[in-house]
Amino acid sequence: MYRIVKAEKLAEKIYQMIVEAPRVARACEPGEFVIVRIDERGERIPLTICDYDREAGTVTIVFQTVGASTERMARLQAGDAFRDLVGPLGQPSEFAHEPIEEVRSRKYLFVGGGVGTAPVYPQVKWMHEHGIDVDVIIGAKSKELVILEEQMKAVAGNLYVTTDDGSYGRSGMVTEVIRDLVQNQGRHYDVCVAIGPMIMMKFTCLLTKELGLKTIVSMNPVMVDGTGMCGACRLSVGGEVKFACVDGPEFDGHLVNFDEAMKRQQIYRTEEGRAMLREQEGETHHGGCGHCD
Repeated sequence: MYRIVKAEKLAEKIYQMIVEAPRVARACEPGEFVIVRIDERGERIPLTICDYDREAGTVTIVFQTVGASTERMARLQAGDAFRDLVGPLGQPSEFAHEPIEEVRSRKYLFVGGGVGTAPVYPQVKWMHEHGIDVDVIIGAKSKELVILEEQMKAVAGNLYVTTDDGSYGRSGMVTEVIRDLVQNQGRHYDVCVAIGPMIMMKFTCLLTKELGLKTIVSMNPVMVDGTGMCGACRLSVGGEVKFACVDGPEFDGHLVNFDEAMKRQQIYRTEEGRAMLREQEGETHHGGCGHCD
């Protein structure tokens, strides 16, 4: 059992939990995810890691209620426990294993949209701990849905907050802030990391491709099972079949076929749609461990 140390509501339908998981905390790195299960009959829910404390042996997760299982999770309190917390899974952010001097030689821009701010945070924190100042944009529909602002302020070089309705910070989409920083303010970036809703990542990548800015995205929104066996997170990346949970979740955003991924996401929600995808995709439907023939 994995005891919940702290549970709080960050915004409407968005919750944060700090969970005791010493072995996971010792091993996890930015970009990876865990799978949680409330009880023996519970659904397996993949969630990107928001933070970790190796000394305390805890992992922080942030989730949005979108169905029955996450509604049940939202009712858990400090002192309750998860039946399972498996991880770390997936591939860590590429910078975590690159020579630190190479990472320091680049200028990074991080962009978090909505709940996507949560997996952006550990990456920015990692940069801060290694003495690297990065610019960060966090966006939300309204002021009430902005999350982790104070935590991000503590680790970002420059933080820009924007809301779709203009109720807080700048007014408009994150793409408008990116364009302003690069074209109007003359900021230079070597790498952009953008995590958020699929549509936000798609339009961010369309802009950064125009700007000639390398962009990494996290395809965690399409994950369901977290092991590649369900086929939900099958993607086309540069014309090749990839699976977000075993090959990612991070990919070159300019190579991801977002339109295909969003269409599959809609089809996959029905039993008939899942059956159709299995039939159409044949042996490539499942990713398994990522090493099977």
